[in-house]
Amino acid sequence: MTEVRMRLRQKGQQFPTQDLETFLLAFGDNDYPLPETQRLLDEIITDYIIETCHEAASVAHHARRAKIKLDDFKFMLRRDTGKLGRVSDMLETDKELKNKRKAFNTDEGQVSAEAVGLGEQGGEAGQSVGQGVGDGEGARKKRKKKEG
Repeated sequence: MTEVRMRLRQKGQQFPTQDLETFLLAFGDNDYPLPETQRLLDEIITDYIIETCHEAASVAHHARRAKIKLDDFKFMLRRDTGKLGRVSDMLETDKELKNKRKAFNTDEGQVSAEAVGLGEQGGEAGQSVGQGVGDGEGARKKRKKKEG
């Protein structure tokens, strides 16, 4: 965008010093970077995040939506294939982790067949695994009814 945006919080550093030192070290700076370098990197990162959010907001506004969606960020990054690829990889990894967390049943310590994907295959193997998980829950409910 052509207009200059003001930073909302002018005072103080937005990111922890240790994180900034790690970024600088990863990109070839020495072990103890100058405070001015850290302050400049903090400002660059903060400005980039603010500009990115404003561009995504303008994409959402152009689509006549009041809220920003993930697709607005993807649309904004469509010309930068490196960043778009990294975002897509991170989103896929996040989705896989959520499915794995959902698959792990903390009550019984077993893996749910539906969340892993065995239930989607169909056939005898998927049905038998799904029935086994359901039978355990049904047996527990029957015991509670008999006790109560």
